[in-house]
Amino acid sequence: MTRPIQSPFALLDLDELLSDEERAIRDVVRDYVERRIKPDIGDWFESGIIPARELALELGALGVLGMHLEGYGCAGTSATAYGLACLELEAGDSGIRSLVSVTGSLAMYAIHAFGSDQHKEDWLPRMAKGEVLGCFGLTEADFGSNPSGMRTNAKRDGDDWVIHGSKMWITNGNVADVAVVWAQTDDGIRGFVVPTATPGFNAREIHKKMSLRASVTSELTFDNLRLPSTAMLPGVKGLKGPLSCLNEARFGIIFGTLGAARDCLETAIAYSISREQFDRPIAAFQLTQKKLADMALELDKGFLLAMHLGRLKDAHTIRPEQVSVGKLNNARESLAIARECRSILGGNGITLEYPIIRHMNNLESVFTYEGTNEMHTLVVGEALTGIAAYRG
Repeated sequence: MTRPIQSPFALLDLDELLSDEERAIRDVVRDYVERRIKPDIGDWFESGIIPARELALELGALGVLGMHLEGYGCAGTSATAYGLACLELEAGDSGIRSLVSVTGSLAMYAIHAFGSDQHKEDWLPRMAKGEVLGCFGLTEADFGSNPSGMRTNAKRDGDDWVIHGSKMWITNGNVADVAVVWAQTDDGIRGFVVPTATPGFNAREIHKKMSLRASVTSELTFDNLRLPSTAMLPGVKGLKGPLSCLNEARFGIIFGTLGAARDCLETAIAYSISREQFDRPIAAFQLTQKKLADMALELDKGFLLAMHLGRLKDAHTIRPEQVSVGKLNNARESLAIARECRSILGGNGITLEYPIIRHMNNLESVFTYEGTNEMHTLVVGEALTGIAAYRG
């Protein structure tokens, strides 16, 4: 028996693709996840309760909140380094990566890219430290894949804006201090920076979830929510604003899903070597080795794709359909890996003593949010044919 490799990524020596700085950032986040997240994440998932504010301060001190943004206390790392951090965070749990990406790639990015100088100075330094949490209000109960149909509206009343409506499936909603809310106006869709303590802002936490249980998910409602004129994001109008924010978050998912898949595969490999049936390890059976080999190939191909897209993003040449390729492939293949790993563990695969069923359930959500599998398929189809099939 030869000595097994330590990680599926070692099969192709994928660390050779990283710079010294990227490896150092990855290792710092990996160490944090091993020490702080993995020992407790099963209990958090089972209870559906997560110490979000405590973790936010720790993640802020780690430097991962808005880490790919410049200035205002943000680390200013490369996009690729941010992706590698997302991979390690999601190896802990998709909910932890979601906490970071919603705060950094959605709320902070929106303020950084489209906010006024005052917005940036008021919010970004505190968000980077984890002292303030953010959420992002775009999706509505009846308008997920088609955000242009949103019913939430903002009307002028003198110098103020008054917002009515609701948003659904909002990560961090009940723990956020500030929300970036998108609404229909007479001038098209606009974004607003909304302190959550504002009268008329309400958040209801969504319970009975079977996925992303170690994450706060909420419904937001706005009832006569009055804001000053300065609350509007001045730098963008129309769907370009929220969609560009979503592309930032999708980029993190391209890497993040691979973290969940890697954790599943490493668990399955170790289990298959130690678990014996018919007087031999189940890793010695050809069917098990075929499963492991196929999964390792898809995982490593997904990482190669993520790294290529990371380099394109760092060169500022990445296109939206390329982000869709990455999200479509890596979310799909990571979910398939989690399901196959669950089968290798048999009955043990359904317990929280092992991470696989938790990752598998989480990836069902990641497969759907930030653009469903179907929508990204049609984005790629439009890029290939020039025909927007989703427009009927």
